Amino acid sequence: MKKKGIMVFMGVAAVIGLFVCGNALAASKVVIGHPACLSGKYAKAGEQAVGGINACVDWVNNVYGGVMIDGKRVPIEYKYYDCESKKESVTSLIGRLITVDKVNVVFAPYSSGLTLRGAPVTESHQMLYMDHGGANNAIFQQGFRYVVQTIGPATSYHQGTLDMIKTIDPSATKVALAYEDSEFAKMVMEGAKMHAQELGFEVVFERTYPKGVTDLTPLLSALKASKPDFILGGGHFEDGQLFNRQMADLDIDSKALSLIAAATLPAFYEALTTMAEGVMGPSHWEYGVTYSEEGAKKAGLPWIGPGQDEFVALFKKAVQKDMIPDYHAAEAGAQVLAYVLAVEKAGSLASDKVRAALGDLQFMSFYGGWDVDDTGLQVGHTMVDVQWQDAKRVIVWPESAQTGKPCYPMPTFDEKAKGVKAIPK
Repeated sequence: MKKKGIMVFMGVAAVIGLFVCGNALAASKVVIGHPACLSGKYAKAGEQAVGGINACVDWVNNVYGGVMIDGKRVPIEYKYYDCESKKESVTSLIGRLITVDKVNVVFAPYSSGLTLRGAPVTESHQMLYMDHGGANNAIFQQGFRYVVQTIGPATSYHQGTLDMIKTIDPSATKVALAYEDSEFAKMVMEGAKMHAQELGFEVVFERTYPKGVTDLTPLLSALKASKPDFILGGGHFEDGQLFNRQMADLDIDSKALSLIAAATLPAFYEALTTMAEGVMGPSHWEYGVTYSEEGAKKAGLPWIGPGQDEFVALFKKAVQKDMIPDYHAAEAGAQVLAYVLAVEKAGSLASDKVRAALGDLQFMSFYGGWDVDDTGLQVGHTMVDVQWQDAKRVIVWPESAQTGKPCYPMPTFDEKAKGVKAIPK
């Protein structure tokens, strides 16, 4: 009996030893896993996201000193694979990251559809799943326990645009809504329609177009016939380009055009050049926004670096290009900072404890405010509106964040073809 008891004790001790050893190994580094969109339809946004994450990982490891766990600082390791912007790849890669690579957290891929596709996988593993690119409110209406949002909700995207036009042009009364038939874009349209009606605008056109559309002529011809004062729409990069280009082809002029997701990307202007002049887009972050340590103190919020200029420099280093990051990079990078603060607050890498800490966090970074509700929906971050003016993105709304006045009405397509730039008068 004694021998048997000793053997049982040794077995239990061995298990405990392995458990402690495993925890020690886990605590020697923090591993972020990410099924990134480096090719396929979301490649432009995916490149920005990976660059932003790498930039903030660099800052945490080499400036901040690492993540504080159990009284010591440990580095972050960033493990990512290309999901090719495909749903089936997202699920398989998340499984691999969790079971093979033993990551501590999974960062969702870009887009609401891909984010939602991966959520059941992370939930089944009780793994924290941080969402930097899925704005669809519906993600947070499924009862998921481990999904937390950094990007703001879709319903808020065009609210600022509508507020701006109502403020600067009381004579504009008719709005056309034309969005991609995706969950994210339809949620943006729902929020835009509701806010437009609250402000007293008449919605004279409301329609969606298919994903992967190659010709918007029928839809845009019908839109033109509705004679709107301004147009809100879009979905993602490719359809946003097509929307703008075919508006020019059909000579559809309006006082303002705002396209979600596409218009904020540098590649949008590179593809369309002068035809993009005056086009606006809602953005979660733009270079020039004045979030700072001083601003955090005034707001009564804790601050975590890097500052804006430091983030931009680290981003350029990460992508090895002289490229200014856009909001896709900023929101992904800020997610690293939120995760670091939550791990330190929880004193643990356990997903349930870190998830609880994320719910309690309120802070400011170069990206702006952070606060999530009980469902994980981001409620602490506000958006800005940007406009292409003389080949540069200018923050035109809200007034408190402006780096320039809006050019309104924007130049006609005929004027833009003659080289007229969107310069405010």
